[in-house]
Amino acid sequence: MAILKLARMGHPVLLGRAAPVEDVTAPEIRRLLADMIETLDDAGGVGLAAPQVHVPLRLFIYKVPERRVSGAADDAPLPLSAVINPELVLDDGETIEDWEGCLSIPGMTGLVPRAARVTMRAMNASGTMFTRAAAGFHARVIQHETDHLDGILYPARLRDPHMFGYNEEVVRFRDDIMASRPDVPRPR
Repeated sequence: MAILKLARMGHPVLLGRAAPVEDVTAPEIRRLLADMIETLDDAGGVGLAAPQVHVPLRLFIYKVPERRVSGAADDAPLPLSAVINPELVLDDGETIEDWEGCLSIPGMTGLVPRAARVTMRAMNASGTMFTRAAAGFHARVIQHETDHLDGILYPARLRDPHMFGYNEEVVRFRDDIMASRPDVPRPR
């Protein structure tokens, strides 16, 4: 296993649509997943898509930590999971804005609108198809990682470019941010 180099915003690998994984059980895919797990552990994030490690394939890994769940149905803690060739259906209902960061945009955060609920159909690392409904933070992570597979970084989703900045500044000035936009969730 190895810690892989992270692609940062501006690198072309993050701009294009990733190719489907043809053979989920291929040794190179198993090796890639193992290296991505080690890379995510080292970086300290909750999700990592293959394009973020310079591999333009439709797969990502993610987890939902207990401290991030809302308690809503379909928003429960989830151990590290592999998702391969996902298809995502966004619920037509509620959209929620919340702060996001990204390992490919280090030190930055932005207020991103996302569907409150999604349904994902994908394969796991064994090649078994599964369907997963998700809400809250769980739905947000799935949408964020799936965006990477489509060449979309979260700043492209911002409704208000003023709600994008360095983590330290956003946290430091959260009271000012809250005063200017009382509808905005409090930065963490």
